Amino acid sequence: MVALVGLVLLWPDRSAAADLREEVAFQGPGVLLVDATLRSLEEGRASVSIEEGPDEGARRTVDLPPEVAASGLEPGDTLRLQSPPPADGTDRTYVYFGTDRDATMWVLAGLFVLVVLLVARWRGLLALLGLGFAGLVLLGFMLPALLTGEPGLAVGLVGSTLIMVVVLYTTHGFSIRTSAALAGTLAGLVLTAVLGLVSTRTSRLTGFGDEAAGLLTTYIPALDLQDVFTCALVVAGLGVLNDVTITQSSAVWELRGAAPGLTRRRLFLSGMRIGRDHIASTIYTIVFAYAGTALVLLMVLSLYGLPLGDLLATEEIGQEAVRTLVSSIGLVLAVPITTAIAVWTVPGPVPASSR
Repeated sequence: MVALVGLVLLWPDRSAAADLREEVAFQGPGVLLVDATLRSLEEGRASVSIEEGPDEGARRTVDLPPEVAASGLEPGDTLRLQSPPPADGTDRTYVYFGTDRDATMWVLAGLFVLVVLLVARWRGLLALLGLGFAGLVLLGFMLPALLTGEPGLAVGLVGSTLIMVVVLYTTHGFSIRTSAALAGTLAGLVLTAVLGLVSTRTSRLTGFGDEAAGLLTTYIPALDLQDVFTCALVVAGLGVLNDVTITQSSAVWELRGAAPGLTRRRLFLSGMRIGRDHIASTIYTIVFAYAGTALVLLMVLSLYGLPLGDLLATEEIGQEAVRTLVSSIGLVLAVPITTAIAVWTVPGPVPASSR
């Protein structure tokens, strides 16, 4: 209910969001993006056939960046070319914009859905539906709300709560077990949000971690990127928190079924033994996931040979360090909280005489 009230209060001004999109044009007037088929490639110069637009069917020669020319392009591949408006009486010129990867992406997406459905079956379908809902909340509410100046921390908490409520109950069904996992997840989100807010302010992070952040402030000067970064911390913790809390809740209920005579204290201690193993493996997942996304940056910084303190002083590494540590702390604290909630909600011990 609180999340729904927050959704109403924070719902973005659609007209303001639309005005922003109209002001921020990806390309200038008259600039075209067209598909072209690669015919041949020699020494970085690509001979292509234009497949659409005013020059459809024409052959052109386009210079490719060295890394693109060396990426394994073959005749028949589709390139995206950009063409500015031609001067009066001159032919259009074309420059490389990107490589069409739709086929690969559709195959991977289809394979992902197929594997999920084959292995997880009905639960997998429900998980995919929950993922679709999460995408709707992110694209339909959270991003427009942030762009129109709504407070990032509140947007992150409201959006994440809505996502978790729907995803957990859709995937795992309506039960006390799922409700215990949801309560633990929300507690972890709140702890992550508070810790993220404090850490962002005390570490003096600006939120300017890449070129995209600078581009945003160019178009929206009033945007508070520290606020946006705090929202990102909350969203980043959703997946692992969901995984840990539902596992802990299920473990407690399964332990009760296997050992109905355990006292609640013993049940909590047994659940925490499972939780500690899960914490260890999940922390590795978080750290390696962030290291993977920042691997190129880490390679560049490693060439400089700077000490750790100097690396952490950079905005890019500082953000990743805070993101990793805050998410990990929220994850670790969510385990005993969820375990305690599950132990409190699970049926009490059954005396030996009654079994």
